[in-house]
Formats: sequence, structure tokens, C-alpha cells
Amino acid sequence: MTEIVDGHHHIWRQADLPWLTGPMQPRIFGSYEPIRRDYPIQEYLSDLKDTRVTRSVYVQTNWTNYRFEDEVAWVQQTTGEHGWPHAIVAYANFAVDDVRPQLDRLKRYPLVRGVRMQLHWHENPLYRFAAKPDLCVDPVIRRNIARLADYGWSFDLQVFTPQMPDAAQLAESCPKVTFILQHAGMLEDLSPAGRAAWRAGMARLAACPNVVSKLSGLGTFIHRNDPAHIAAVVMDTVAIFGADRCLFGSNFPIEKLWTSYRELVDAFRAAAAPLSAGQQDAIFRTTATRVYRL
Repeated sequence: MTEIVDGHHHIWRQADLPWLTGPMQPRIFGSYEPIRRDYPIQEYLSDLKDTRVTRSVYVQTNWTNYRFEDEVAWVQQTTGEHGWPHAIVAYANFAVDDVRPQLDRLKRYPLVRGVRMQLHWHENPLYRFAAKPDLCVDPVIRRNIARLADYGWSFDLQVFTPQMPDAAQLAESCPKVTFILQHAGMLEDLSPAGRAAWRAGMARLAACPNVVSKLSGLGTFIHRNDPAHIAAVVMDTVAIFGADRCLFGSNFPIEKLWTSYRELVDAFRAAAAPLSAGQQDAIFRTTATRVYRL
């Protein structure tokens, strides 16, 4: 069995996250009372025990925006103390006139490999995060994301199916930036029409050579670890992007709401079992190693 890079996980201290300290709110992943607490690196390492995960990528967790550097400093310190995680996807606000002062502050931290600002918007308010649906075509955001090329950093792209054409235009407008599509495009409409629209949007994104897809967060909308659902999304995504443009992520501890880490990895391994050994190695190790420069 190949070793695994976890390309998408979190750790946190509850006190740093307004969404974990304030009143319970409706979330796309359902009731989250069990994770309204600290989730330290020690627990993450305990969760992944005996799964052959050897490296990991931390993804920002929505600290208060002005504390974006504090978040990175804390994760960098965590690596210094525990050896994990091995890369950081930080937050920056790309809606300001010039994002470079923020990026210059992040540049001090050697583990930073990319940045995420969540752009996903949905007609259903429960699924909505961004203030409006068309941020991908906002000229200020486009100009700022293009500046990531000067830092050698990627952009973690989070959009729903209807936003995918705009997201593809964004990727095309920033050809020197690698875009890493979150959660395989967040398939939430599982009807035949919904799946068809998702596949069409994924194909539009895959036409951009600088876009890769992260196979993560597949329990987000169904609130369970469903091996058949994971297999369907994995096989469709690999067929569209190719295995060398797909990478695994656990999305822990969000997925811990309904599954163990071992059960999640087993489901993904089973989903990838029909693929060649080289394709499996790409999904579980080499794509993440390349795009996050581990």
C-alpha cells in the first residue's frame, strides 16, 4: 500500500474561532456540537494512526480575518514542536485593493504553500458563505489572485457547480497560479440533473491545465461516510481530471462528525482500487507532494 499525504485537514483551538465559540448556527455539515472544542495536533495524529499517512497539509479555519497571520504563526509553531503539519494553506482577503501587504506578512512563514479565501455561494442560504455568487469574476479579486504567482503559491478554490464557469475564467486569467479545487467541486445535488451539471462544470475546470481537484469533504452534504458515494465522485473526477491532477484530503475533524479516520481512508482506498498502482499513488501521494511542494 502506498503512503498517503493528507492534503486537507484542520487543527484548532476553539477560542480562536468565532464560529466555534458563538451560538450554534446551521452549517452545511449539520450539527457540529462534537467539534465545538479544541482539536490539537496530538488528537489528529492519534486519529490517523495505522493509516500510512506520513505528511499533511493544514488548511485555514476562519479565524477572525485580521488574525490571519496569528493563525499561520500558531500552525508554524505547532510544526516546530510536533513535526506536523508539513505545509500551510493560509487565509488572505483578496477583496482589498492590494493583497500584497498581507502576502508579504505570510511570506515570513516557510510552511506557507498556498492561500484560501472561500468564494462559494449558493441559492440555499444554509450552503452560502460568500457575500455574492460572482466573486470569481470580480476584477479586484482576479488581480490579487494573479499576484500569488510572484510568491510561488497556489489558490485553494472553493465553489459550487453553478459558479464553475466563472471559476474556470478565473483560472484562465491567472495561468501562472495553480488552483486546487476544494472537495471535488462540492457536489450537493445528487439528482441525475445535478450530477450532470456538476460533471459539465468539472470538465470546464479540467480544461484549465492549472486546476487540480481535491478529493475531500465528500460527506459534507450527506453527513455520513458513504463508500459508494465516494467511489462515484472519485471515479468521475479521475475520469475528468486524470489521477495526476487529483489528491486526497481527509477534511478532519469535520468528517470526524460521522466517521473515523481509518474508515474514511478505507473508503477512499476502496474507491481507488480499480485504478492502476500509479494512479493510486498520484491520488494519495504524488499530486499533493507536487502542488503543495512538500
